[in-house]
Amino acid sequence: MNSKYKFRFVLVAAAILATVGCTEDFLDTKMDTQKTPEQIATDRASLWYYANAFYSPMTYGFSVLDGNLFAAASDEAQQTAASSNANYFNQGMINASVNPLSGLYKNYYEGIRAANFFLDYSKNGKQMIAMNRDTVKETTSYHDDLNFLKWYRAEAHVARAYYYAELIKMYGGVPIVEKTLDQSAGTYIARSSYDDVVAYIVKEIDTYKDSLQVNWLTTSSYISQDGRFTLGAALAIKARVLLYAASPLHNSTNDVEKWKKAAIAASAVMTTAGLNYDLDATNGYRNYFLGATPLGNKETVLAVRRGANNTMESLNYPIGTSGGNSGVCPSHNLVADYEYIGTPDAIDIYKNRDPRLAATVVLNGSTWTSRTIDESAGGTDDMAKANTSKTGYYLKKFLTDALNLTQGATAQHQWVAYRYAEVLLNYAEAVNEGYGGPDQAVPGNTMTARQALKKVRDRASTLLPLVTTTDQATFRAALKHERRIELAFEDHRYWDLLRWKDAKVVLNQPLQGVKIAKDASGKFSYQVVNIASRVFNDRNYYMPFSRSEVANSNGTLVQNDGY
Repeated sequence: MNSKYKFRFVLVAAAILATVGCTEDFLDTKMDTQKTPEQIATDRASLWYYANAFYSPMTYGFSVLDGNLFAAASDEAQQTAASSNANYFNQGMINASVNPLSGLYKNYYEGIRAANFFLDYSKNGKQMIAMNRDTVKETTSYHDDLNFLKWYRAEAHVARAYYYAELIKMYGGVPIVEKTLDQSAGTYIARSSYDDVVAYIVKEIDTYKDSLQVNWLTTSSYISQDGRFTLGAALAIKARVLLYAASPLHNSTNDVEKWKKAAIAASAVMTTAGLNYDLDATNGYRNYFLGATPLGNKETVLAVRRGANNTMESLNYPIGTSGGNSGVCPSHNLVADYEYIGTPDAIDIYKNRDPRLAATVVLNGSTWTSRTIDESAGGTDDMAKANTSKTGYYLKKFLTDALNLTQGATAQHQWVAYRYAEVLLNYAEAVNEGYGGPDQAVPGNTMTARQALKKVRDRASTLLPLVTTTDQATFRAALKHERRIELAFEDHRYWDLLRWKDAKVVLNQPLQGVKIAKDASGKFSYQVVNIASRVFNDRNYYMPFSRSEVANSNGTLVQNDGY
């Protein structure tokens, strides 16, 4: 796609139920770029067909960079492979010709086009639903279909909001496209400002949120629809967008009204009748992310689904495990930030730590993939061997343990795009900034910023140190720390550093790991070392539009500064 917005038409084929639109695995799709609008049948089946199309380009966070997590672009991790796209971020080399995420720009506009197309196509949806049926004898299914039409049309508006939210996170202001454009029209659309796109996103959600399904799981015949946008998902998208808009990168004057809007938006996810989100205390932090656990879970606001596979395990298991490739390896920068919940141990540097450490990171000496990890000289995972972790750590979060890769075993990996823990942290941050401190709350919400933070920390461990400060700045630092730990590897860290304008400092620090030795008695010792330099330039706070997008825009797409 170029900036003339000569969008190619994207059709997404999905299994279709005659009366309810789509099946449980509606995101298992394939592309068909051959049909044109003139060749499209005007019938009920086609209506439901296009109601699925705008979901296909949603980001599956497990395969964003180098077919893996985006974490290696931040201080969370180091990519094991010497040659990787993460290096372009690590060395500040992103430019208008080289940007590993440039494909997302195209994908998101294809999602927007699919949403626009469905909204155009379904304007006469009531007539299509009534075609070739006895609406009296089939009154139940007919009225069900009318409800689905209402919900799906609202979802298309939320889809546009979602895709624009992802675009402005990367690029700042972007062109707003609200209608399906003819491929041959040569239409040029000027770039809108960041604030204008934020306003557009908020308007889309506020206008159509009451036409969305509240919870697909509350009605047995609708359970197969779970995974589509709901009221809660729409409100969570709005809350995150407004939090970013209130943050220093986009709020240089620290306008507290922007923070209040973000706080109110997050509060709506917490207090709106019928949503009933909560933290999953039953499965625990590690197990929440495994297999099908996020689906139908009270903590999950929106998950992007895919079929079972073993890609994450094969990419990220230690190279010493059959089928493993080490992949995205957590940094010591991250590991060192996990708090102690007891007295530090002089020998075992990982003992008495926040339990989220052991749930997130494979530590030397721990049991993983049915064996004990030994990264010392002569060990199975000796760091001197080729393609072992450069940091002394391996990824554990999201991965199913002991999956037999040599025999093709698979597991589910559902990407949780929005969850309630983030909502609580969004709320706590926005309240602290907008209402003047940690013991304040949004009017109508009984939970203070401090209580929201404590709720997240208590789920991890009630032994974590209490955050008792009443100082706004100190509490801000505590919130930043908590997001780093709670949301590790969930594609928040890089964007948080950008929106806080902390990236220029944090992402110019060396990435650290540990050297591991073992004495004759079998005790390990650890030496913290710098393993890689990192570079972040001022221009990197925004990504560049591709050179072809700018060249083909007829002057309507202005490149971001520094590129």
